[in-house]
Amino acid sequence: MTLTDPIADLLTRIRNAVAVKKKEVSIPSSRMKVEIAKVLKEEGYIKNYRVIDDKKQGILSITLKYTENRQSVITGLKRASRPGCRVYCRTDSIPKVLDGLGIVILSTSQGVATGKKCEELGLGGEILCYVW
Repeated sequence: MTLTDPIADLLTRIRNAVAVKKKEVSIPSSRMKVEIAKVLKEEGYIKNYRVIDDKKQGILSITLKYTENRQSVITGLKRASRPGCRVYCRTDSIPKVLDGLGIVILSTSQGVATGKKCEELGLGGEILCYVW
């Protein structure tokens, strides 16, 4: 089965796993998905991730993060740019998520990064998703 939007599939699988309070979620791997998982780990939204080699595409296994009273750290995920409607921004117009409480993930010429990091480096790019 081919997916037209693999990033939306990644976000939906994470959203569904958080809804049923699963500890771990497995997703078909790609370089872009691994980079997004890396940003989510650096920002503290997930506990860990690993890529399992299955002699095909590979499987990205993400360990979700919860608080002591079993509340998910991720409260929301939203896809911004889609294959049919790409959304780009310059360095001076990077959006804020919940007045800085969330993050925006961008795909830049220097790789996948958060909006905050892009402002520091003076980069713009394609807005992939919002996380809060």
